[in-house]
Amino acid sequence: MKRKILTAALSISIGLSGFTYTSASAETLKEVQQKQAENHAEQAKKNKQVKKVQGEQDQLLKELDKLQASLKKTADDIQNKKDEIAQTKADIEKLKSEIAELEKRIKARDALLKERVRNMYETGGPVKYIEVLLGSQGFGDFLDRMISLNIIAEQDKTILEEHKRDKEAVEQKKQQVESKLSSLNGQLDELNSLNSQLKDQKSKKNKIMKQLRSEENHLHDDIGKLEEKDALLADQEKAIKAEIARAKKEAAERARREAAAKAAAAKAAKEAAAREAAQKAAAERAAKEKASQPAHESAPAPAPSKPAPKPEPKPEPSYTPPSSSGKFIFPSAGVVTSQLGSRWNKFHAGVDIAAGGIVPIHAAASGTVIRSYTSSSYGNVVFLSHYIDGQLYTTVYAHMRDRAVSTGQTVSQGQTLGHMGNTGHSFGQHLHFELHKGPWNVGKTNAVNPLPYIQ
Repeated sequence: MKRKILTAALSISIGLSGFTYTSASAETLKEVQQKQAENHAEQAKKNKQVKKVQGEQDQLLKELDKLQASLKKTADDIQNKKDEIAQTKADIEKLKSEIAELEKRIKARDALLKERVRNMYETGGPVKYIEVLLGSQGFGDFLDRMISLNIIAEQDKTILEEHKRDKEAVEQKKQQVESKLSSLNGQLDELNSLNSQLKDQKSKKNKIMKQLRSEENHLHDDIGKLEEKDALLADQEKAIKAEIARAKKEAAERARREAAAKAAAAKAAKEAAAREAAQKAAAERAAKEKASQPAHESAPAPAPSKPAPKPEPKPEPSYTPPSSSGKFIFPSAGVVTSQLGSRWNKFHAGVDIAAGGIVPIHAAASGTVIRSYTSSSYGNVVFLSHYIDGQLYTTVYAHMRDRAVSTGQTVSQGQTLGHMGNTGHSFGQHLHFELHKGPWNVGKTNAVNPLPYIQ
C-alpha cells in the first residue's frame, strides 16, 4: 500500500516538474525569440542606412568625377594659355626687335628727308630750284622742269607718309600684342581662380566622402556586432532547449533516486518491524512453556540460538538540491576589483575578479555552453545556460587566456572552462563574470549582481 502511494506521489512530482519546465521554457524561449526579432529589425534598419549612405557615396563619386573632368580641362586650358602667353611674349620680343630696327631706319630716313626738303626749299640743295627753272630753254622746258621738281617733292612726301604709316602700323601691332598678352594673363588668372575653386570643391567633397565611408564602416561594424549577437541569440535558443532537457532529465533521475531511497527505507523499516514482532512472539512462547513445567523438573536444554540477523541494507544516497545560497560557486580564485554598476559612463554588467599567474576558471553551476568563441570586446568568452529550480540563468566568462569547452557542450559545476587572461577590450589579467537571471540579451537588462548568489 505504501509503495503504491509512493509511486503515485513520484508520478505527480514528475508530472508537476514537467509542467513547470514546459511553461517556464515557453516563456524563456518566447523572450529569446522576441530579442531575436528586435535584433533582426535593428539589422534591417542598419542595412537600410548602409544603402542610403552608399547611394550618397555613389552620387558624390559622380560629382567628383565631374569635378575631376573639370579640373583636367581647366589644367589643360591653363597650360594652353601659358603656352599662348609664352608664344605671345616671344612674338613681342621679336616684334620689339623689329620695331627697334624699323624705328632706327625711320628715324634715319626722317632726318634725311627733313634735311633734303630743307635744302631743296631753302638752298636748293645740290641743284638749286631757281637755277633749274631759269636754265629752261623755253616755256615748255620750264613747265617740264617744274613738273619734275613737283614729282620729286611728291615722291619725297609719299616716302615720308609711308614711313609714318609703317611706324603707326608697328605701334598698333605692338599695342595689339600687348593687349592680347594682357587678355591672356587675365584669362590665366581666371583659370587659376577656377582651378582653386574646383580644388576646394574637390577637397570638401573628398572630406564628405571620407565622412560617409567612416559612417559606412561604423554601420558595418554595428551590423557585424548585431550579426554576432544574432548568432549568440540563436545559439542561446538551442542551448536553452538543451539545458531545459538536461535539467528535466536530471530532476527526473533525482526524483527516481529519492523515491528508490524512500522505498528502500520503507522496506527496511517493514523488515525490521517484522523481525521485532517475530522476536517478541518467540519470547512470549518461551515464557509460557517455562511457566507450564513442574518446579522439580530440570530445566530444559536451552534452545539453539538463532543466527544473528543480516545487517540492514543501506539506502541509496539521495541527491539533495543545493540551497539558494549554494546554487553557484565562485568561478575563480582572486580579488573582486570591480562590481556591477556604472563605470566610465557605461553599465558594467558584472564583476571583475583579478589574480596573477595561471588561474583556472570554473563553471559556476552545471549547464550547457551557449557559445564559446572570441569576441572583439569580450575576447575569449564562454556563455553558459543554467536551468535551476525552474529558473533560467546565464553566466558569462570573459577576457580568458584560452577556452577548454565548445559550443553546445554540457558542463558540470566546477568544470574548468579555461584560464584567466587579458584578451579583448581588457586592461590587465582578470575575469569579467556576469550573471543574468533569465536569457542574455543585447541590452543586458537581465544582469544581476552575482555576489549574493555565490557568497
